[in-house]
Amino acid sequence: MKIFNKKKKVDDNRSLIQKAQDLQDRLESRRDRIGKGKYGRVLKMARKPTNEEYSKTSKITFAGILLVGGLGFGVFLLATQVAPWIARTLGLIQ
Repeated sequence: MKIFNKKKKVDDNRSLIQKAQDLQDRLESRRDRIGKGKYGRVLKMARKPTNEEYSKTSKITFAGILLVGGLGFGVFLLATQVAPWIARTLGLIQ
């Protein structure tokens, strides 16, 4: 996102006040266009979740993190403990 995008040729002899006013006008026009583009409907429908919704989402997320972590730890144990034991039992390594 370019704030200082100069689309039109402007006179460099303008005063600092006029340059600041032009920048302010561009920023305000961008702000006014928020919600009118392709994501406008989503922004209009968005709302703050209730405490119950937030609590349920947090619990489900925590359970998912625990599940993925547990699976990763299980794979780690298989690779470091079980696989070498099986290889030694079969006589593949000493």
